[in-house]
Amino acid sequence: MPRAEYQKKNRLGGELNREEKKSNQELAKVRVVGEHINRKLKIFKILSNRYRNRRKRFALRFNLIAGLYNYELRLPKTQSA
Repeated sequence: MPRAEYQKKNRLGGELNREEKKSNQELAKVRVVGEHINRKLKIFKILSNRYRNRRKRFALRFNLIAGLYNYELRLPKTQSA
């Protein structure tokens, strides 16, 4: 299991050095991708609300929604008029 990395915090009355700021920016770039995916999946309400249907079908429905999102990612971007 990979070890979780956390952003560095300011020391009391001090500031972060350049290396710490750079590592925080790199972590933020990786983290924001996951946050955007969570947002897209919550649009379908399967993650944002209580799931009230059969538990057996939760995984199936979640995988279908994730498949739709992955398909959307692969579609070429169209120019709007």
